[in-house]
Amino acid sequence: MITIDLTGKTALVTGGASGIGLATAEMFLRGGATVAINHLPEDSRGTQEAERLKAAGHRVIRAPGNVGKAGEAERMVSDVIDRLGRLDYLVNNAGTPATTKPIEFNDLDAMTEEFWNTILSTNLIGPFRCTHAAAAALKKARGAVCNTASVAGLGIVGSSVAYGASKAGLINLTRSLARVLGPEARVNAVAPGFVESPWTKAWPEERKRDYASKAMLRRVCKPEDIAEVIFFLCTGATLVTGQTIVVDGGVA
Repeated sequence: MITIDLTGKTALVTGGASGIGLATAEMFLRGGATVAINHLPEDSRGTQEAERLKAAGHRVIRAPGNVGKAGEAERMVSDVIDRLGRLDYLVNNAGTPATTKPIEFNDLDAMTEEFWNTILSTNLIGPFRCTHAAAAALKKARGAVCNTASVAGLGIVGSSVAYGASKAGLINLTRSLARVLGPEARVNAVAPGFVESPWTKAWPEERKRDYASKAMLRRVCKPEDIAEVIFFLCTGATLVTGQTIVVDGGVA
């Protein structure tokens, strides 16, 4: 249950049309904030979800744009700030595994230049682009940033070598940006374990069961589990910055 009153506050959630991003946007909206939902221009879910949330009485705008493209990401952020008049919270959630199923680490041939470029431009440079464009507004609002990293960035086997490397870079970037935006604004990250989402729908059921069996809480994560921690790191935790919080159910 959301008890923090965010009336007058604003948030931008990238990759907000589904999964963790949508769950996070909904949490901010229930708190009373005005939320910009970023999504790929061609993703119809962005329009559908924004209209659904508006119909429920929430203050929400769409912010189409690909954070993986230089210039487009910055224009999207600047447009959101202009439309909202301020920016209190930035959730850099947009990311991609660039694959519908895990790629074995020994399959180095699959790690093509194109694959690496897609992964890094979206998962690592994308959050930098958005934070850079929003830095002045966030500092003015004494706001906060939360990046969606992954346990794959902490040495756990993820969907691919490139994906894990991108998230390790994002964890390092989080700490660096915390130094840059402080003391006015805070920057943290969450590192989800396996999450039930559109991304992982096609993953082998055996792998999902194996993950749940290794977790102390004996289940995989849901988008709402991650959204709770993102919300906390943005709206509370006022002395926490430069940190990455693992949310994986206690995988041993």
